[in-house]
Amino acid sequence: MLNRRSFLKKSATGCGLMIAGGFPFESFAGESVKRITILHTNDVHSRLEAFPMDGGKHEGQGGVAARAALINKIRSEVEHVLLLDAGDIFQGTPYFNLYKGEAEMKALSMMSYDAVTMGNHDFDAGVEGFAAQLVHAKFPVLTANYDFTETVLEGKTRPYTTIKKGDIKVGIFGLGIQLKGLVPEDAFGKTKYLEPIQIANRTAERLKKKEKCEIVICLSHLGYEYNYNKVSDLILAKETEHIDLIIGGHTHTFLDTPTVMKNRAGNEVVVNQVGWAGLRLGRLDFILDSKKSSKLSNAQSVIIRKQTRG
Repeated sequence: MLNRRSFLKKSATGCGLMIAGGFPFESFAGESVKRITILHTNDVHSRLEAFPMDGGKHEGQGGVAARAALINKIRSEVEHVLLLDAGDIFQGTPYFNLYKGEAEMKALSMMSYDAVTMGNHDFDAGVEGFAAQLVHAKFPVLTANYDFTETVLEGKTRPYTTIKKGDIKVGIFGLGIQLKGLVPEDAFGKTKYLEPIQIANRTAERLKKKEKCEIVICLSHLGYEYNYNKVSDLILAKETEHIDLIIGGHTHTFLDTPTVMKNRAGNEVVVNQVGWAGLRLGRLDFILDSKKSSKLSNAQSVIIRKQTRG
């Protein structure tokens, strides 16, 4: 079981980095600008340790110690940083089988995640199992389109949150995938699934217009894209307004650079996802001009490597 001392000791060893992709930096010379860096993960699936050094494709990659070291390094270099996760925190290694999500929640809390959303595998111990682990979560769980009325999760999640980083106000909300047919009914119980596009439009408009957020982020576990008629991040981007960034999950899609779409108002929406198993950390640097419009200035998908000695 992880404890804070051993976790931080491992984190201090550092990590190896490789940039998998990037955007060119856009110049805003002559303008008064503000900057914010958004770091993100998705579908980590209880991978707390790096992949073993066994000659496999991902040997030495991933692990919370190396991720924490990278996050700490970025935080020491950049003034305003947000750290987010797009769901499927649970399931995939013996850590979940043994501790039912406690280790994962403690690790995210130690890394000071700002917010997360729920994926379908976060129901693998039922709504009761997820609710039991929230005592270890020092961050909000956001889901706008799951109605947990008459379940043990009622009142324990939020549809959205707002966070101030300096004088930058960011609105964040979560969307989850349809559970019926994907998750056993006894696991999600009386949870009601609400149509995501309508909810997204309503929530994003509130965050942008009423809450006066300069950037609106959707943490989505809908999936990047499908070859059949199913709501995905790309459809969400096209069919909504007021969302600036969609951080996705579920389909384990490795994007070396984000996808930039036009929403129904003709404005740009950035869509990104960084695969699975904590192999990569997404980094998106945004700048805001004097009119409070946001632009993506730099994007990196950083492969997380365990530092080796010898």
